[in-house]
Amino acid sequence: MVGRRPQGRGNDADEYGVDSSRYTLSRYLSPFVPAALAKRAVVVSVSTDRDVYERGDPVEVTAEFKNRLPVPIELSTPSQRRWGWSVDGFLEASDERLYTRSSPSTFRFRGGERKRVSFVWNGRLEYTRGRHESVRPEPGKHDIRVFVATQGERDPSDTTTITLE
Repeated sequence: MVGRRPQGRGNDADEYGVDSSRYTLSRYLSPFVPAALAKRAVVVSVSTDRDVYERGDPVEVTAEFKNRLPVPIELSTPSQRRWGWSVDGFLEASDERLYTRSSPSTFRFRGGERKRVSFVWNGRLEYTRGRHESVRPEPGKHDIRVFVATQGERDPSDTTTITLE
């Protein structure tokens, strides 16, 4: 049959001509998700490629952030840092104060979205008091924490423990 194509039938349209790339009801609802609920909706998980390392060995870390809600959400952050990691409480394994622009930002998620990040910690702690020093941590258990950099004491986060021999 020859005729006009239904309007709205682009590459993203279904058999009824509904364009799924356009705004859906969930996008309209996302501004109404309270910040406290959005913060609780994000789940953080962290894992390493092994549980036991030699002192000074690089540690491969994988972090995942997941929005458990079916609607898009935004988490407000007080600075440009949206997420971060620490080793035994040292931000990015250093006691050096890191500066990020102080202007607020947001960490956005689509409904049900997972964000995955992998990075390598070089296995050393950086100390800047007096002079710059890079040292291997003592043998034993050490915590690696990944967090969303929201304001408040209950940031979405997860911690894994590794053992250095």
